[in-house]
Amino acid sequence: MLSDIQISQKAKMLPIDQVAEKIGLQRDDLEFYGKYKAKIGYEAGEKLKNNKNGKLVLVTAINPTPAGEGKTTVSVGLGQAFYKINKKSVLALREPSLGPVFGIKGGAAGGGYSQVVPMEDINLHFTGDMHAITSANNLLCALIDNHIQQGNDLNIDPRTIVFKRCLDMNDRALRNIIVGLGGPVNGIPREDGFIITVASEIMAILCLAEDLDDLKNRFSKILIGYTYDKKPVFAGDLNAQGAMTALMKDAINPNLVQTLENTPALIHGGPFANIAHGCNSVKATKLALKLGEYVVTEAGFGSDLGAEKFFDIKCRYAGISPDCVVLVATVRALKYNGGVEKSELLHENVDAVKKGIVNLKKHINNMQKYGVPVVVAINKFESDSDEELNVIKKCCEQENCEFELAEVFAKGGEGGVELAKKVVKLCEEPKKFKFLYEDKLTLKEKMEKIAKEIYGASGVTYSAKAKKQLDSFVSMGYDNLPVCVAKTQYSLSTDPKALGCPENFVVPVNEVRLAAGAGFVIMLTGSIMTMPGLSKKPSALSIDVVDGKIMGLF
Repeated sequence: MLSDIQISQKAKMLPIDQVAEKIGLQRDDLEFYGKYKAKIGYEAGEKLKNNKNGKLVLVTAINPTPAGEGKTTVSVGLGQAFYKINKKSVLALREPSLGPVFGIKGGAAGGGYSQVVPMEDINLHFTGDMHAITSANNLLCALIDNHIQQGNDLNIDPRTIVFKRCLDMNDRALRNIIVGLGGPVNGIPREDGFIITVASEIMAILCLAEDLDDLKNRFSKILIGYTYDKKPVFAGDLNAQGAMTALMKDAINPNLVQTLENTPALIHGGPFANIAHGCNSVKATKLALKLGEYVVTEAGFGSDLGAEKFFDIKCRYAGISPDCVVLVATVRALKYNGGVEKSELLHENVDAVKKGIVNLKKHINNMQKYGVPVVVAINKFESDSDEELNVIKKCCEQENCEFELAEVFAKGGEGGVELAKKVVKLCEEPKKFKFLYEDKLTLKEKMEKIAKEIYGASGVTYSAKAKKQLDSFVSMGYDNLPVCVAKTQYSLSTDPKALGCPENFVVPVNEVRLAAGAGFVIMLTGSIMTMPGLSKKPSALSIDVVDGKIMGLF
């Protein structure tokens, strides 16, 4: 079979205005970025606001292997499959980060015959959204240091600044740095650091903002640090929000591209799910709901991270809820959760699948708690044996959960037809959507509910530092905010090596951060890095340009 990039480069793409026509958009609704990419302008959204909403389908997954389990591939394949059964669908997906593209995981445009295209553009600079987010983030950082340099009227204590610079690249050397060296003209020396752009609060705000006014208002609420007498200082105190919004004026508009089968796809925003809330923008999702009969969206990593945050953060703020959840499972991930080494995952091992199946059971049970119909999509690989697949099917039957094979990697939309039919059926079933926790619970109570009910923990502990931070945010009036947990994606617990369905463990909260602009409190657990590093042999070493064509992306 051809590689992902070879398949994408052979795609017969339609001019983007023709893709737009499929969902009722006109040329005047688009801002063109070449022949195959466009942004959808604000006026288009206003024109469509009275349209009836389509059905919302959330795609999530079990705990993955380091290579990922094809969640985006299944999302794209499902979107294509809807057209095979004469249902108008629109995809609403996240934008890839350059960190994973050049790191281990690779791109995030799907795979095989279920990809969004132009794949190289989407995985690299796309329409410049990442640049705009990085620039807005770093403008605020520059304004903070300049304010201190120019007299510090706000009395900011440089030792307490919590807002960090960002870069959309894995670069561990930038995690902890000193700025302001070189004498008085170069600023006030202080400790600082970089986070990856997709972990920036600016990214989270973009993905939760309803419009430019909301974006500007949220920017003004960003906590940047404290005064010498321990009073909080916000971006609005620096009057930074106007210039930051100017940098984001175009970035707030969703991007329109297409799949290999010319299915319309909105790709907009991309916060990491193991650090931030892991969902594409509210703006893109709501717009897609006005454009399609079925909207397929996804949430990052396993359902313990992305889906929980989709429900309890994104749905809470956006006033939306899914009509169906598609839970992606693979034989190889279950073998991995059953203790098989990565190098052995392609070899048949029915006993390992049986051992790892507890992971799938837990994810099914977790999703059923939200009152929405669930279907397990078994993302089939060539190496999967019938005996291994039967273990998954039997588990789904025991858990009273629908299931269907997905062969969209190899067959495109045709390989997802039965899954699409099952989703259509489930979307018609009554749902009783509910959040995991209520706003009125305290931050500690919300954290405990997530830890016990979603992760299966016995409790939560807080470091002395985390306790102090939490008490401070409660005293500032933020006890009513949702909780966003930063933890490993490889386990239901905070230990990436505790696979399957660990029990009798405690969730250690090491640090608590306030994302007042985004509207949530971040609980950092384990050893989560907000600036990842590159591996010994990163994907970057295999990427090249040959005869004008990019090679090595996958």
